[in-house]
Amino acid sequence: MPSPGSARAAGRAAAPRKASILRQPTAVWAIAFACAISFMGIGLVDPILPAISHELGASSGQTMLLFTSYLFITGIAMFFTSWVSGLLGVRWTLVLGLILIVVFAAFAGLSGTVDEIIGFRAGWGLGNALFISTALAAIVGAASGGSRQAIVLYEAALGVGMAIGPLVGGALGSISWRGPFFGTSALMAIALIAILVLLRAPKQSAAERAVARAARPSFTASFRALRNPALLALAAVAFFYNFGFFVLLAYSPYPMEAAAKAAGMTAFGAHELGLVFFGWGLALAITSVLVAPVLTRRFGLRPVLFTMLGGLTVCLALLGLFVGSFAGLVVVIIVSGLLLGIMNTALTEAVMEATDLPRNVASSTYSAVRFIGGAIAPAVAGPIAAGLGAAAPYWIGAASLVVSIVVLASVGHLLHRVGATPHESAEGEAQVIATGDAA
Repeated sequence: MPSPGSARAAGRAAAPRKASILRQPTAVWAIAFACAISFMGIGLVDPILPAISHELGASSGQTMLLFTSYLFITGIAMFFTSWVSGLLGVRWTLVLGLILIVVFAAFAGLSGTVDEIIGFRAGWGLGNALFISTALAAIVGAASGGSRQAIVLYEAALGVGMAIGPLVGGALGSISWRGPFFGTSALMAIALIAILVLLRAPKQSAAERAVARAARPSFTASFRALRNPALLALAAVAFFYNFGFFVLLAYSPYPMEAAAKAAGMTAFGAHELGLVFFGWGLALAITSVLVAPVLTRRFGLRPVLFTMLGGLTVCLALLGLFVGSFAGLVVVIIVSGLLLGIMNTALTEAVMEATDLPRNVASSTYSAVRFIGGAIAPAVAGPIAAGLGAAAPYWIGAASLVVSIVVLASVGHLLHRVGATPHESAEGEAQVIATGDAA
């Protein structure tokens, strides 16, 4: 009969070792790489907006439409991505999204006018909507060691992409404004080849395929989801919040460039803008992944939402006050990144808790409305600045955030589910973070 000591030793030997997060199939690394590059695309063009204005003879209002076309088409497409992924499957939805990004990013780099870039950015936005709507499911399905390990990788890829997008855009943009577009196309082409080679769709029996077909969302599922009062209310909050978000992101390079010149910084250009927005993106990525879950657990979702919206309103008002101060603009923009990361995660998590709708339908519907709100901001910021002065877009953005606070305060009776259910699982929190930061 074995001794207790030998039995314990045998038990330890038989117990499975904890899987290392780094020991993943190559398909997982391919998807993670593609995720990082995809999220880079959000802030990639920010540092090169002034350069495009100068070299193509475009106004600031015209170049900011690069954000508008991208976000508007992404938002419209989000209404249908859950249906498309149900029809094509995760793998082929990813592939289609990547093909569109590769093609349209390359065409944007070859453009000769700002109008052409605006059009190609719209195609890029369609590809990005298809990709980001299915990336989480793909990486969880392909990973080893359980979903938690895969989700950590997904979050890491997201954070890396959000942070280094402006940095890469500034570095390549200092050579040519075409550089970030060609760079994105080349990197996404590598990711596309890797996914085609390495990612295989799981084999399913006839019964499993029948169940999957029955569970597919309908073509109009996202539109019907807006009939849910809680989802509609939070989508309205997100609409006005995202307007302020993209006033800050899309418009800020122009007053920052003017303030730098006024301060005698003649060498200030795409590279320097990239460094500023790298700090902003890094702050956003850190708080969205590490700080937001802690705050929402401790204080609750609604108090965090009100606090972040109030803080961001103050930030936009300060940007309006310091519009002629380079140091003031830089400090407030980076500080705003800390608040935006928390707000993104908390607001999307509130959407997930507020309804009993399927997660993919609620997420895509909310994201669609939110992206459209972001698309409007760059379109109006340029004309407002031209007509009312450089500080005016920031004041309009602050007013939009005040509207979002009023809406949130007035719909409390619809949000009784928020905070009433157990907190999200690791997979749920990751999907929340992904959806929030995608905007």
